Amino acid sequence: MRGLAVTRLFLSHFRSHQSARLAFDSRPVAIVGPNGAGKTNILEAVSLLSPGRGLRRAALEDMARRPEAIGWKIAAELRGSEAGHEIETWAAGSGARELRIDGKAARQVALGRLLRVLWLVPAMDRLWIEAAEGRRRFLDRLALSFFPEHAEAALDYEKAMRERNRLLKEEVRDPRWYGALEARMAGAGARLEANRAATLERLALAQLGGRDIFPRAELSLIHPEPVAPGAEALAEALAAGRRRDMAAGRTLSGPHRTDLGAVYAAKDVPADQCSTGEQKALLLSLILANARALTQDLGRAPVLLLDEVAAHLDPDRRAALYDEIVALGAQALMTGTEAALFDSLGESAQIIRVAETGGLSRIET
Repeated sequence: MRGLAVTRLFLSHFRSHQSARLAFDSRPVAIVGPNGAGKTNILEAVSLLSPGRGLRRAALEDMARRPEAIGWKIAAELRGSEAGHEIETWAAGSGARELRIDGKAARQVALGRLLRVLWLVPAMDRLWIEAAEGRRRFLDRLALSFFPEHAEAALDYEKAMRERNRLLKEEVRDPRWYGALEARMAGAGARLEANRAATLERLALAQLGGRDIFPRAELSLIHPEPVAPGAEALAEALAAGRRRDMAAGRTLSGPHRTDLGAVYAAKDVPADQCSTGEQKALLLSLILANARALTQDLGRAPVLLLDEVAAHLDPDRRAALYDEIVALGAQALMTGTEAALFDSLGESAQIIRVAETGGLSRIET
């Protein structure tokens, strides 16, 4: 079931692309070229058509092509069976990121309601063995795909927590100041945790509909200091922890410390104890389950960005991945160093070649 897809993409002074124009049809897209040619930069540009900092979580100034460093711009045309939209997002110099949808200024949360974008990149390969922050960020990205308002809840929570942490460091003791901030944190934090729990339930169901070749992951929320669900319980926990938090100079309990647990279901082995290949397969299984769930819930498939994913799969899993993408009707942009990695797609794939000369990427037609 196809929804909105990116049909045209224009990059200006974005990373290694001084100026690039790409046109995509309805097929999965294989972006092929040597390492360093600028393939991932194209995927990063598409990821910025969704809320947040994109698949690299880079600073805005780092996205600008050097040595010009004059800022960057991305323009995209979205088309679907019933609607079309034009998106422009850019940052000039050291300025903030700006956004226009159909010629009108918009907030990033509007992107999440317009286009759902999921990605898997090599930097995520260490997800199960790195610090909890990376898994929490991954979890929130999953939740955002189901609940576009999740980003606003996270922002509200973080803003209030920063203010509370400032009071703690300054050893302010007036309970009225804390009460107002903790009420904000509790309201936003309860929404965060509810969205996270609902996301895990939805993924569990969607994984049951996957192919056996992709391992099923049993997911759980891990709370270093458990708090009963709901805003009232969280507000009480924050109030009770003020003295301890003041000694530490920061907030020690709350949704900002939630971790994501995963177990390879068929083997009953925690993800961090699995082999490198199994950890990668678990991640891919979750991304596909996320895509299936969104397709079922929304009646349209998300956009998938899969960076160098084919190189890490055996031929059987590679073919199964492609079959699932085609069956979903998802627009998938995949990168690889060789076109042969996508041979099993045959005429089902659109091939785009990228080359690099003197630090400048170019699209070969």
